[in-house]
Amino acid sequence: MICILLVAGHGAVLEAQIKNDETGLYSHLTGIPKALLPGIGGKKILDFWWEAVNMRQLFTEVYLVTNADKYKHYERWATANDFPVENVVNDGSTTLEDRLGAVADLELAIRSRKLQDDIMVIAGDMLCADQNFDIAQVIRFFRSKPGELMIYYELEEGESSSSRGIVEVCPDTNRITGFLEKPQAGLTESRLASVVFYCIQKETLTHMSDFLSHKPEARDRTFGQFWEWLINEKQLDVFGMKLPTGFQLIGQVGLSDYTKWLTHYSTKKQDNPAKPITCRSYARVGLMGNPSDGFNGKTIAMSISNFWAEVTLVESQTLVLVPHPLNDPTEFGSLQDLFCISRKEGYLGGLRLLQATCKKFYQFCSKQGIALTKQNFTLKYDTNIPRQVGLAGSSAIVSATLKCLMKFYNITDNDLPKPIRANFILNVETDELFITAGLQDRVVQVYEGLIYMDFSRKLMEEQGYGDYVSLDMSDLPLFWLAYLSDPSDSGRIHSNIRQRWLAGEPVVLEAMRSFAELTDQARNLSLLRSAIQDRDWNRLAQLMDHNFELRRSVYTDESLGPGNLRMVQLAKQFGSAVKLPGSGGAVVGLCLDQARLVEMREAFQEAGCVFCILAPYNPTAMAVGGQR
Repeated sequence: MICILLVAGHGAVLEAQIKNDETGLYSHLTGIPKALLPGIGGKKILDFWWEAVNMRQLFTEVYLVTNADKYKHYERWATANDFPVENVVNDGSTTLEDRLGAVADLELAIRSRKLQDDIMVIAGDMLCADQNFDIAQVIRFFRSKPGELMIYYELEEGESSSSRGIVEVCPDTNRITGFLEKPQAGLTESRLASVVFYCIQKETLTHMSDFLSHKPEARDRTFGQFWEWLINEKQLDVFGMKLPTGFQLIGQVGLSDYTKWLTHYSTKKQDNPAKPITCRSYARVGLMGNPSDGFNGKTIAMSISNFWAEVTLVESQTLVLVPHPLNDPTEFGSLQDLFCISRKEGYLGGLRLLQATCKKFYQFCSKQGIALTKQNFTLKYDTNIPRQVGLAGSSAIVSATLKCLMKFYNITDNDLPKPIRANFILNVETDELFITAGLQDRVVQVYEGLIYMDFSRKLMEEQGYGDYVSLDMSDLPLFWLAYLSDPSDSGRIHSNIRQRWLAGEPVVLEAMRSFAELTDQARNLSLLRSAIQDRDWNRLAQLMDHNFELRRSVYTDESLGPGNLRMVQLAKQFGSAVKLPGSGGAVVGLCLDQARLVEMREAFQEAGCVFCILAPYNPTAMAVGGQR
């Protein structure tokens, strides 16, 4: 592949304003081409692009197309930066009036150098917020698509879409479905702006002479008009790839544009060179329907602030995953110490979750056409979620890691919508680590709060995810949680139910339908304001008890295990509604008689269980209070 950097523009406005600036602050920049103006950290704007594409394993040659007026500047730059001077192409123009036009400049380089390879073309005089992106990832994505490739970015708040070429992109295929050159307001809702950063197949290059023959005026030889012509008239397949960073100094800009963005990026880099990113995801309890989330059923679950997983990411020279001193032990006091810890904690800590999330994240972005920067980072995690009691501890670590990666790489909700994010987290665990899991935990940890989920087969097959609704969390009753201090492995309790469900066993199918019906009844309690105001928690308590008995009938006492049954029986002695909040090892209760709460707590503690009052996590309240 060959890369061509275009710097043949005549910056008439910027040059004139620098020349006429009365402050004298910019007199040393008089006559200097825009691409050779100082960028971030003292580097010239063109230096960043040259560093990005100066890779012999990717490009056989790199060319620079300039004009006669600024040729000597670029010749001197080439000599100083180990750029082959013979690859600097002079288009012969000296003013804006006698310019060739961007497409003609590209065609000149291809024709004069007799180039017969695929081409990457980049405007070398535009300023990118972070040019340390993975150029190899762009080329791999281009090779995977049967057509041309355009790079685009999402306009920042305040940027007008009428100042850019705007693309409309199919989110499923990455195909460019529309290109509008500086559209007027209302013509499109898209805020995805195209920049002069393209990959073009060698077969498509032959269309350039045809295009230019129809466009004798330089003002009509822009890339925007070229792409409109290719897409609309030639009906070529063109695909889009997103860079999650902004671009500036595009086209004819002035001194204020240059100084504003230079100051913005420089200050940003100096003031915040490596500020840590810390994200939390919370444990969840299933209040109704569990475990029907894995059986095309319905469920209600709630995130709780008592227990959480926290991941911290900080930029670093190399990519480092830090083992947790307790959950990922690599040093032991003795062989007996190793034996005891391994027997109680198992062999699989959280480090594998971090690694699998990072691997899947890169894979997702590559497939979705998102080019990531080549920044490295150090990841570490902490968690207080009890292990192996069905409170979604593993998925909380994955969820928090994903939040950090999205913030670090500026991946938005549009790039990775919440329903797809929940699927992503599930896939990390099931596809990469072969953890038995369903969608419920991941949905609650992505949406947060009290969530109703419908995983009906029709929804899952038609859109790939369920119907997720956030419920009102005001006036909730008192929920409590108890869990075994020495639980069995979370997930074993599912026994052979999935195989029986897949085989169509009537008793299992009927139980799953009943779970869904219970969930809908509970949802109605949450959604009907009158029921909440009347505090009809007796009905909710009955539904929770019924939920457990239904589960007990289909899973059997042997599968549930003596520890879980003992906790359920103990709760019932104190008149509390009770059910399993997850796959086993814990119970969640609804306490209607708070006068017996202290007595019940002591009874659970005497039985060797950990007991706590649940603190529901309300994301709306946290956002208002500024504590997210």
